[in-house]
Amino acid sequence: MKLPFFKKKQETIPGTAFNVETIKATDIIAPSSLEITQHYLKIGDRTAKTFFIFSYPRYLSSAWLSPIINLDTPMDVSFFVFPIDSGTILKQLRRRVTEVQAELAERQEKGLIRDPALETAFQDIETLRGRLQTAQERMFRFGLYLTLYADNEQEIKSIETELRSILESRLIYLKPALYQQRQGFISSSPYGTDQLQVYTTLNTEPLSSAFPFISFDLSSNEGILYGINLHNSSLVLFDRFSLENANLIVFAKSGSGKSFAIKLEVLRLLMVELEVIILDPENEYKPLAESVDGSFFNISLASPHHLNPFDLPLPKQDELVKDVLRSNIINLVGLLRIMLGGLTPEEDAIMDRALTETYAAKDITAETDPGLWDKNVPLMSDLEAVLQGMEGTDALVRRLRKFTKGTYADFFNQKTNISTDKQLVVFGIRDVEDELRPMAMFTIMRHIWNKVKSEFKKRVLVVDEAWWLMRNEDSASFLFGLCKRGRKYGLGVTTITQDVGDFMRSAYGQPIITNSSLQFLMKQSPATIKVVKETFNLTEREKNLLLEVGVGEGLFFAGQKHVAIKAIASPSEHKIITGKDV
Repeated sequence: MKLPFFKKKQETIPGTAFNVETIKATDIIAPSSLEITQHYLKIGDRTAKTFFIFSYPRYLSSAWLSPIINLDTPMDVSFFVFPIDSGTILKQLRRRVTEVQAELAERQEKGLIRDPALETAFQDIETLRGRLQTAQERMFRFGLYLTLYADNEQEIKSIETELRSILESRLIYLKPALYQQRQGFISSSPYGTDQLQVYTTLNTEPLSSAFPFISFDLSSNEGILYGINLHNSSLVLFDRFSLENANLIVFAKSGSGKSFAIKLEVLRLLMVELEVIILDPENEYKPLAESVDGSFFNISLASPHHLNPFDLPLPKQDELVKDVLRSNIINLVGLLRIMLGGLTPEEDAIMDRALTETYAAKDITAETDPGLWDKNVPLMSDLEAVLQGMEGTDALVRRLRKFTKGTYADFFNQKTNISTDKQLVVFGIRDVEDELRPMAMFTIMRHIWNKVKSEFKKRVLVVDEAWWLMRNEDSASFLFGLCKRGRKYGLGVTTITQDVGDFMRSAYGQPIITNSSLQFLMKQSPATIKVVKETFNLTEREKNLLLEVGVGEGLFFAGQKHVAIKAIASPSEHKIITGKDV
C-alpha cells in the first residue's frame, strides 16, 4: 500500500483570485511517499529493509559488531537494553539448576555415559548465579535491529547476503522483520521506541562486547580536519602536535592529489594560527601565499632575495654559546661538502678550522655577546680570505672561487635581505639550476633551522620533492636531523616525495620514516608498491587499495591508528587552492 506522508494546505488570500500553497518544514524533509510491503519499505526512491538478531553463540568476542558498522553501506543500527530484576532471574536459575542436577543424577543412576553439553550448562548456570548473587553481573533484555538502505531490492539482497556471511561466521543469526517492516523502521529510527520487541537475555559481560561502537576511527577534540574516513564517512580530525613528534611523511605518485591535500592542510593550519614554512621546488604554492598575505621568495641566481649561509641563530637561555657555534660550523661543513663536490678527511679538518677562524675574525666567538653577532656575520669571501692565508689550501680556494667570484657568487656571497615574519613563508626554487638545487635547498633549510632554534613556537616545515635532498648524504643527514630534533623546538616536518625509490635508497630514508609519527600514503605506481608495502608493513588489501584509490585518497597513519581517507575541501578552500570554483 502507498501512504502519503503529508498533505499540502491550500489557502486563499483575501482580495485575490488565486490560491497560495503553504509548505511546512516537514514537507521539505519528508519523502513524497511510503510504500510498505511484507519484505521492505519503499521510501521515496529508496528501499529500506529491517532485520533483527535473534540468536547469539555461547561466547561473544569484543568488537564483533565492528565489521558490520564498517560496511561501506548506509544503515541504521538500534540497541534496546532493559534491565531485569536480579531476584527474579535468581529464582529462575535456581529452578533450572535443580532440573539440570536431577537430570544428571538420573543419567548417573542409569549408567549412561556423561553428557558434556549438560555438564557445561550446569557449570554456566552455577557461575552466573554466583556472579549475580555478588552483584558482579546483571541480566538484561537486549534487542538489536538493523535497517539497510539501497536504491532497489536487488541491492538490498546483495547487502543482506554479505551481512549474513559476516554474522553467521560468528554464529550470530538474524531474520528480516517480515510483515513488520514499518515497526522495524520506526524501531531503528531515533525515536527511542521499540515496536518490534524481539529480545535476547544477556548478562553484562556479553552485552558489553557490543559497546561502544568499535570502528576504524581517527578523531580528537582538537586539531584540524584532514578528510573523510572512507570506512564509515566519519571526520578525521587530528592535532599532529599531540603525538610524540609532529612529523608527517607523504608518499604519492604524480597526479595523485598530494599537492592539493598538503595545501589544504597548510590552509587549515593557518586557521589555527600556526606558522608554516614551505620549500617549494615548482613554485606551485605561490598563489596560496599571495591569497593569505604570506611571503613568497623566488630563489634563483638572478633573484634579488639572498640568504647568507653564515647566518647564526641566537642561543636560547639553556644553550651554551660554544655549542651553538660548534653546531653551526658542523652544518656549514656539510653544506661546503655539497658545494665543493666532497672533501677529503684532511680538507674536512682544514675547513673546520678555517670556519672557526672566519667567525673569530669578525669577533664572533664563545666569549663575545651573541646580541652583536648579527652585525658582523661573515660572507663566503671572508672564508676564502682565511683559506688563502693557510698552507695546503690552494685546491680548496680554487674550488671555492666559483661561489665567491664565479657563477654562483650572487647566490652564496651576499648578506641575507629577506624577512620570514609572516605566518606563511614560501621559498620557491623552480628557477634554480639542477646542479645548484641541492645546495639551495640545504641553505634554505639551514636558514629555517636557525629561525626555529631562536624562538620556541609551533611551526610546520613542508619539504616538497624531498628526494632531491636524499640524493646527497649530507643534505639527507640534515633533513633527518630536523625530523629528529625539531620536536624540542616545536617544529613538525612534512616530507613529501613521489620518487620512493630514491628516498629509500638513502641511509636516512627509513630513519626519517621512523621519526615521523604521521604518514599519508596516496596512490602508488605498480613499480614502487612493493617497496611501500614492505616499508609500512601493509596488508595485501591495503596494497591493492593504494593501487586503486582515486585522487586525494589514501591511507592515513597516526601513531598506532590508520584509516582510509579522502581529502575534501570546502568551496572556499577549493577556490583559494586552485583559483577555480568547484
